[in-house]
Amino acid sequence: MTGDELLRVLGTLANPHRMRVIAALARERNYVSRLARELGISRALLQVHLRKLEAAGLVTAHIEVSDDGKAMKFYEVRNFAYDLTPAAVADAVRTLSTPGDQKGLEP
Repeated sequence: MTGDELLRVLGTLANPHRMRVIAALARERNYVSRLARELGISRALLQVHLRKLEAAGLVTAHIEVSDDGKAMKFYEVRNFAYDLTPAAVADAVRTLSTPGDQKGLEP
C-alpha cells in the first residue's frame, strides 16, 4: 500500500458515521434505505459516506432487482486488514506524493 492509499483509508475511517457504516455492513450487507434507518441518518448523508467508503476500497456495491421490479443498491464491506506498525508507516511515507500532487485524495 502506498502512502497516498494509506492516507485515503485512514482519512476515510476518521469519521464516526463511516465507522458506524463499516460496523453495520460487517454484520450484514444492506441497501441504502434500510441502512439509513438503522443508523438514524438521512439517505443523502449516508450516500455521501458510502461513496467515500467505496472510493477508498472499503465497501463494494451492486444493484439487485427485487421481486416487485424495484432496483436496490446493496452495499457490503470488503475484507481488509492494515498492519499499522511504525515500520509500515515509514515504508508508506517513502511513497507519498508531494503536497501539490495530492489533488482529489481527500476523503
